[in-house]
Amino acid sequence: MAGNEPGGRSARKHQAIMEAATAAFMAKGYAGTSMDDIAKLAAVSKQTVYKHFADKEKLFAEIVLATTDRVDAMIDLVAGIPTDAGALEENLLRLARQFLTALTQPQVLQLRRLIIANADTFPDLGAAWYEQGFERVLATLAATFQRLSGQGLLRIDDPLLAANHFSGMLLWIPVNKAMFHGGPQHTQAELDHYADEGVRVFLAAYR
Repeated sequence: MAGNEPGGRSARKHQAIMEAATAAFMAKGYAGTSMDDIAKLAAVSKQTVYKHFADKEKLFAEIVLATTDRVDAMIDLVAGIPTDAGALEENLLRLARQFLTALTQPQVLQLRRLIIANADTFPDLGAAWYEQGFERVLATLAATFQRLSGQGLLRIDDPLLAANHFSGMLLWIPVNKAMFHGGPQHTQAELDHYADEGVRVFLAAYR
């Protein structure tokens, strides 16, 4: 892919291009970013950029889909809720706070806006990002709720709908504010409040 360059050097250049492209797309959007911009930020030639990525669309797709790897840690977190009746609320509160903090990080929100802004141009990419990312989290959360329901800790007929209710109550306010304002508008104290109240309402409906 990178001609005669040694593997380590090629990998470093590949990573530098990825990081530069991410910064450029975040700052200027997809349409406003050129391969020249990316080459300058990465401190490589435009020819080198094209050695690693055939065109801007493929580079954008790789950047977007690479972020779905970060979901693995969130899936482990969601799947790891213990079956402990006495600590159910405490465990859900811990999950809700970590879940909300992770999904409202500035770069995550920026990426979400970038993908939504280009959803008409790259609908398959937007769908793939959702399916490989947030949808996997929802499916894992649904499986976890089904397990807790099977143990008698929750009363849930539709685990996937319950997973959407849980995440929706947490994310609706901070994410919508961020989408319309162009960046995070919340404090950590506000996130914790949304998490605590979301869990309280969820348990009122499903326990």
